[in-house]
Amino acid sequence: MTTHERADGAAPVTVTVHPTAMGLLTLAATEEALVYCGFTGPAAVRDRLARSGAAGPVRSEPSPAATPVLRTAAAELDAYLAGRLRHFSVPLDLRLATPFCRETVGALDAFVPYGHLATYSELAASLGRPKAARAVGTALGANPLCVVLPCHRIVGSTGRLTGYAGGIRAKEFLLGLERQVP
Repeated sequence: MTTHERADGAAPVTVTVHPTAMGLLTLAATEEALVYCGFTGPAAVRDRLARSGAAGPVRSEPSPAATPVLRTAAAELDAYLAGRLRHFSVPLDLRLATPFCRETVGALDAFVPYGHLATYSELAASLGRPKAARAVGTALGANPLCVVLPCHRIVGSTGRLTGYAGGIRAKEFLLGLERQVP
């Protein structure tokens, strides 16, 4: 996974919707990297981009085939959801995340590997902030790259599935998928 740092918020962003086995995912990307992957509708994502000042012109496209980055993201999501991919290689850009959110979601892939679970407290401790479990939960709730940066692998202290941007059913789906693949 390559993460691009935002050098200039004026980069044009293309927004599209990608149908998947767990429902529609909205994708947004610059020419260099994926900026958003999540369950929020495209109009709300366009608004979020506009409010953030983190993007130049935002355009909508009916198909993820519109740009190479969106094509790659859609293909990798399809492969992941079919159990054929464990790690995403599409370049990522966390321009929509706060610094703490960047730190938190940026640690996910290495901290909690495919098919494993961790708690909010464990993730907070791994970040050197053992008392920040709630802040970690808030940061994960704002993850602009759901599925790709695997916040679904984080559970409550009792192992209970708690909050997920796509809802508990989507979280159950993703965790079930990862348990099935050897």
